[in-house]
Amino acid sequence: MAALDTPDTVTVPARGGGGVLSRDHRALSIGIVSVVLVIAFEATAVGTAMPVAARELHGVALYAFAFSGYFTTSLFGMVLAGQWSDRDGPLGSLTAGIGAFAAGLLLSGTAAGMWVFVLGRAVQGLGGGLVIVALYVVVGRAYPERLRPAIMAAFAAAWVVPSVVGPLAAGAVTEHLGWRWVFIGIPALVGIPLALALPQIRERAGGPTEGAEEGSLSGRPLDRRRIRLAFGIAFGAGLLQYAAQDLRALAALPALAGVALLVPAVRGLLPRGTWRAARGLPSVVLLRGVAAGSFVAAESFVPLMLVTQRGLSPTLAGLSLAAGGATWALGSWVQARPRVEPYRERLMFLGMVLVAAAVATAPSVLVHAVPVWTVAVAWAFGCFGMGLVIASTSVLLLQLSAPHEAGTNSAALQISDALCNVLLLALGGAAFAALGGGAVAHTEAGPASGAHSSHPAAFAAVFLPMAGVALAGAWVTTRVRRR
Repeated sequence: MAALDTPDTVTVPARGGGGVLSRDHRALSIGIVSVVLVIAFEATAVGTAMPVAARELHGVALYAFAFSGYFTTSLFGMVLAGQWSDRDGPLGSLTAGIGAFAAGLLLSGTAAGMWVFVLGRAVQGLGGGLVIVALYVVVGRAYPERLRPAIMAAFAAAWVVPSVVGPLAAGAVTEHLGWRWVFIGIPALVGIPLALALPQIRERAGGPTEGAEEGSLSGRPLDRRRIRLAFGIAFGAGLLQYAAQDLRALAALPALAGVALLVPAVRGLLPRGTWRAARGLPSVVLLRGVAAGSFVAAESFVPLMLVTQRGLSPTLAGLSLAAGGATWALGSWVQARPRVEPYRERLMFLGMVLVAAAVATAPSVLVHAVPVWTVAVAWAFGCFGMGLVIASTSVLLLQLSAPHEAGTNSAALQISDALCNVLLLALGGAAFAALGGGAVAHTEAGPASGAHSSHPAAFAAVFLPMAGVALAGAWVTTRVRRR
């Protein structure tokens, strides 16, 4: 997300034309922001229903898979969407992505077992990867440079309402109708944004990359090397996730195969020097992954912890994260103010410290003397820090990229985001399973009964390492500028 939906950030007046809601851009803006709105509602609603789904499908041990499966396939979708959009325009990638997104939701919503549920999440992730890159291409083609920050700010604002309403609605549906309706109901919302956006995208952003010779891209085969690298990074990440959930000695084999696939793929798809935090662009790309991965890996276990260890309903567990959408957008708005530009690196450092503090504070509610609202307060501060950091990485990426490299570098930023989500979810899921987290179950006696004394340690083993990763991200913020 980038900034709050305020008049000075969303509808930017300019000479020779209006803002993103002017007559020329209104239908397209409403359409693509509605797509983001649906994706945001899905992300917040599904997280609320996930603990109940995992328990009913007897798949709590695979809980991390339900999240990382999404990110794993989205890696492949991102690379594919970049080539597809450059060759034929973003319309095909966006349409196929939304279709896969909806199909994955339906598959998960009708699953009879946890592995089918995870497969649905994987299909959904492929669609999400296709959509997110296509949307960035649409913004780059259909909006003049002066309006691009405004439409990105509108994307950020689209997350605020779902972050509040999504957990409440999903919790109520889960309690009264069942968790399956959370997944089955969302695809019905896809039709309206498609009807608004697709005609405008076809008119304004269709066809090969502007400036290319006619026929030079259209119909040309996709870059097979990058497709192989995309497959390698997705399949390798999936093997590592599988190995992390299987604690037997034989799991070393898929782990080694995953590493063998990931290393060359990462070297080919991310800027050189990313994993050693080389100054400038490589550190920006790395910071995006470290921030997103540590935060998402921790956040994925918050509802499960509150439901199983403190006996909260899915509605109240989801509500604990609700304020985060508003504070995230507030952080994005703060970093966008012109007067704070000279202090951007300091703001990013502060943001990562806030993230680390929030993640480290969350497991304090495992001590029953600590009030459960502590998580809500901590997560609000953590989301404010994420707003400062995530938006700033996008700003710095464009500042450090030549015009002809902006698309490739933007894809690298998204790949780093998704890949670190997968790897850190795998790490957290392995620690969770190793300490007995797979047997977590909330009983009538309540978590205080002592029947599952090892489970608090399983949750602490997820949150505390992620807090350490976030602190490492604070150091990376000192290297995002070239000397």
